[in-house]
Amino acid sequence: MSLHSFSRCWLHLTWATLHRQRLLPKPAAAKVSAHLHEYAESKGIYMKINYVNPEHTHALIDLPTKYSIEEVMKLLKGASSHWINANRIINGKFAWGRGYGAFSVSHSGVAEVGKYIANQEAHHRKKSFAEELQAFVRAYGLEWRDDGWDESDIRVGV
Repeated sequence: MSLHSFSRCWLHLTWATLHRQRLLPKPAAAKVSAHLHEYAESKGIYMKINYVNPEHTHALIDLPTKYSIEEVMKLLKGASSHWINANRIINGKFAWGRGYGAFSVSHSGVAEVGKYIANQEAHHRKKSFAEELQAFVRAYGLEWRDDGWDESDIRVGV
């Protein structure tokens, strides 16, 4: 990469546990959140904030030029699921589900998205993860299919 290259590409990422099972109680979620921050930093990914819910996770990152969105998601999901299992953070085997959401965020919207992520607990008293994801998909002009969320569920709208 040239020393004269600059990039600021904010992404709001979200992904769910396998079958959207509520596998991560608060103590486990806090450990996973800390691990995600540390792991992202070790890979040169600036993670401004994340929030691990019982069945899904949100993260706000600045995508480095050396990674694609797909590569970042493989890194975050793969390393965290391995870490959860290796450290026996929960009883039984843990796995993230297939797919993810990746939504662009303007630089001027970073504070608002950060606040949204920080307020996940209160937010989900009113709206389920499925409802939340469906709203994101529609807001970004994509087509929602509700037959079990995986990477084939989100399609470019016409």
